[in-house]
Amino acid sequence: MSLLAGQLALTIAAMFTGAAIYVIVCEQPARLGLSDEALLAEFKPSYKHGAALQAPMSLLGCVLGLVAWWQIGDWSWLAGAVAIISPWPWTLAIIRPINDELLKTDLATAGPRTRALIVKWGHLHLGRVSLGFAATLFFLWASL
Repeated sequence: MSLLAGQLALTIAAMFTGAAIYVIVCEQPARLGLSDEALLAEFKPSYKHGAALQAPMSLLGCVLGLVAWWQIGDWSWLAGAVAIISPWPWTLAIIRPINDELLKTDLATAGPRTRALIVKWGHLHLGRVSLGFAATLFFLWASL
């Protein structure tokens, strides 16, 4: 089970990272090409769907990494588990105030502030990419 748990943790971390990269490389530039109102209209459901995808992946990756660490004892599994769960506190402490403001903003009142917040959100989302990438590297290292 330990090898399986570790390989599943690695797979999930890579999927998490891929999804986070997709948001930054594809979705964010596309949404920034829209008008302020359309930008916000796209962001709201996109954010909710992204959170519903990535939050469970992060949690499951952490649990599997912890199982591999507990069974094998290699610190790399623990480091990967910590890295893959770290987007939760990063999001709650750093990104959430922006998310909350954007989700509360009425489409009719979207304007330059909305755009500036979404640009800032994109920069902060790079932290999630970095944490996912770090988890993937730790799990890969542990797998070798």
